[in-house]
Amino acid sequence: MLTKRIIPCLDVQRGRVVKNVRFFENHRDAGDPLALAQAYEAQQADELVFYDITATHEGRSLMLDVAAQVAEQVMMPLTVGGGVGALTDFRQLLLAGADKISVNSGALTRPELIREASDHHGAQCVMLSIDAKRRPDGHGWNVYRAGGRIDTGLDLIEWATRGQELGAGEICLNVMDADGTRAGFDLEATRAVSRAVDLPVIASGGAGQLSDFRDVLLGGDAGGQADAALAASVFHFGELTVPQVKAYLRGQGLPVRPEWRDA
Repeated sequence: MLTKRIIPCLDVQRGRVVKNVRFFENHRDAGDPLALAQAYEAQQADELVFYDITATHEGRSLMLDVAAQVAEQVMMPLTVGGGVGALTDFRQLLLAGADKISVNSGALTRPELIREASDHHGAQCVMLSIDAKRRPDGHGWNVYRAGGRIDTGLDLIEWATRGQELGAGEICLNVMDADGTRAGFDLEATRAVSRAVDLPVIASGGAGQLSDFRDVLLGGDAGGQADAALAASVFHFGELTVPQVKAYLRGQGLPVRPEWRDA
């Protein structure tokens, strides 16, 4: 079994890391991007994800400066997203030091972008990020764009499958209903996507306690079957640390990457 990854996520707005609930409620400042990145490297996080959460909505350019500063100071794999809408955006962010590029609204606007990026740079650097919300009738989930502001009407499973066909290397699924609530990941949605694709699936949205990480990473009908768990608030505000999560998962029999001192 492949080791499970623990990934802190930094949502950046106007140069600061912020965290909201369900995307738009209870805005909180979480600190400086570089300082947090360095702290997570010290905690031996497996990867780090940066999202410029309003770039698409505000029509702004890529946060190349933040990507370059962080890439220069930390060695762990770095994923950057927000405002990515063209093949040139992939190139610029990769040159700035990103290892993977997350594309969301840009792919929904022009799905062929996934294929172009995969062909030019390799599937391993193309992360399809999906913001999804459960339909009012409770049956299935719709995909949203523009930072969760616009309902595309697309079905989550259909879009995840299409993303795989177009050449994405992995999928990051953020379920908007759970985002920032600390009530646990949406296991049903995560499991449905994990079963529908052959790609690694990163679960995002809802982490609040140690057992939430276990549940979303477990296989079988009761677990989320995810390959990695991404979290923000519980890490940013000190409720949990990456080493605590890894030690707990190890104790639960889930494979995680060893800490450097244990390797």
